[in-house]
Amino acid sequence: MISLPQSKTKEMLVGAGILDAATFDSLNKEAERKRQNVIDLIISQGLITSDYYYTLLARTLGYERINLGTVVINEEAMHLIPEEVARLRRIIVFLKDADGTYHVAMEDPTDLETIDYLSLKLKAKIKVFFASEEDLNRGFILYQKKLTQDFKKVIDDSIRESLKSKTNKDLKEAAEDIPIVAIVDNLLEYAISSRASDVHFEALDDVILVRFRVDGVLHEIIRMPKEIRPAVTARIKILSGLRVDEHTHPQDGRFRFKIGDDVIDIRVSIIPTFYGEKVEMRLLAAAQKPISLSDLGMFDDGIQMIEHGIKKTYGMVLVCGPTGSGKTTTLYSILNILNRPEVNIVTVEDPIEYDMRYVNQTQVNVAAGITFASGLRSILRQDPNIIMVGEIRDTETANIAVQAALTGHLVLSSIHTNDAPTTIPRLVDMGVAPFLAAAVLNVISAQRLARKIHIDCIESYEPDDEMKKVVIKELSSMNINSDVARFPKVFFRGKGCAACNYTGFLGRIGIFEAMEVSESIRKLIISSEFSLDGVREIARKEGMITMVEDGLRKVELGLTTIEEVFRVIRE
Repeated sequence: MISLPQSKTKEMLVGAGILDAATFDSLNKEAERKRQNVIDLIISQGLITSDYYYTLLARTLGYERINLGTVVINEEAMHLIPEEVARLRRIIVFLKDADGTYHVAMEDPTDLETIDYLSLKLKAKIKVFFASEEDLNRGFILYQKKLTQDFKKVIDDSIRESLKSKTNKDLKEAAEDIPIVAIVDNLLEYAISSRASDVHFEALDDVILVRFRVDGVLHEIIRMPKEIRPAVTARIKILSGLRVDEHTHPQDGRFRFKIGDDVIDIRVSIIPTFYGEKVEMRLLAAAQKPISLSDLGMFDDGIQMIEHGIKKTYGMVLVCGPTGSGKTTTLYSILNILNRPEVNIVTVEDPIEYDMRYVNQTQVNVAAGITFASGLRSILRQDPNIIMVGEIRDTETANIAVQAALTGHLVLSSIHTNDAPTTIPRLVDMGVAPFLAAAVLNVISAQRLARKIHIDCIESYEPDDEMKKVVIKELSSMNINSDVARFPKVFFRGKGCAACNYTGFLGRIGIFEAMEVSESIRKLIISSEFSLDGVREIARKEGMITMVEDGLRKVELGLTTIEEVFRVIRE
């Protein structure tokens, strides 16, 4: 991200009426304390959207802003600059004029060195446009067409070379062979460029199946001969610091992988299956920026409930949903709001997915005796104000967390339940007494992640009668009255284009259900007449928007599709 001098940034934001001078100075001090960019902090707190900030920045710099999603990129011109150079210098050549002038989108249009480089490289005049980080990433996706062809060729060549090599090598030697190293490295590079969150190596009877999870959906990428499976698995084990000679027990490890200037943390899980070991790799950016709750997709009604719940100095704030629904990201968005000089924040996590300055983070290590329960017990001796437990999985952890919340600590955690009201009986099932659950719960937020419609190829359509019947039937099956829920008159979908790999989707957005535990709900929890339906009825009367209704709001705004909402709600 291009950064203006502090005085210019302040002048720009104050002049636009985003905030006053005193607020900017206060936020700037906070950003320096956290070692964050002040703009990242301002955006994460929801004071300005990133899109509006970039519009202001372009206006201040005196350059025209270009949206690469709304222009036809000349791929021949784009490929005149190799992808690695384009990513390094943060540029996209997107057009060649009739007079030979090249139009270039730049994240930093004041970078004279890069402009001179382009002028010499292309032997032509350069017209510079300002583009945001998100705009440029849309352009970089187009490089993947050629990347896919190159990737498959490199993998095929590496497989042939590997199969030619001697078979009497031990696993460690085989894992260090150049073809095997190239296969693993190229698969990881391709996964990162494809925005994959997970990479799966699955052992079948005749092949290795490689699949990537992109925007929450698995896609088959390539099939490789089973003969190279032991060497590929051994290579990943060596990178992860795992035992190469262990094949009958699960193993977990991690390593870092660098591509260009980006560093990716890769969490590895290996388990034995019928035809051999299965490898799963979770890809996480090593340095992730804090995200505001609104950027996650939470609307003002949900944000207000969360903010009200965390204003208390004690009690519990729980985030629930299935694995991979973004619970940890939401917890860290809340922690970023709470991360102030006057509080001591301590966490116990498995694994630590975000590095947050001034938050004391503890990694679960079962081999060393650090579990969620034992780690939480130790945290209580560290004089914390705020505690985050990565997940409440068992009775011991649940009861220690409740006791911490009762004794003047604000406890944040995640729990696996289908929706917000179901969290209450789940805690009771874990051994927490109903009167204790009623006493400590502040707010519960449930969530799912839905794929976002690719904004650059979005189209609207009116649902036909058959579609309306299907939607009403789905709503009825979820006990949602279609007359009460706001039924969108127009639906949206993505037509599909090269930038979204013709899926019609790009990125994901949260679907939320925030429930404040009011006095009425507390009384019901300890009542002999407790029921989930009763909790839902009170919560709805007091302003809770269910996930289905929140999803329908996002459908109406063109953020996702009706099919996607129903798909993720059923998880």
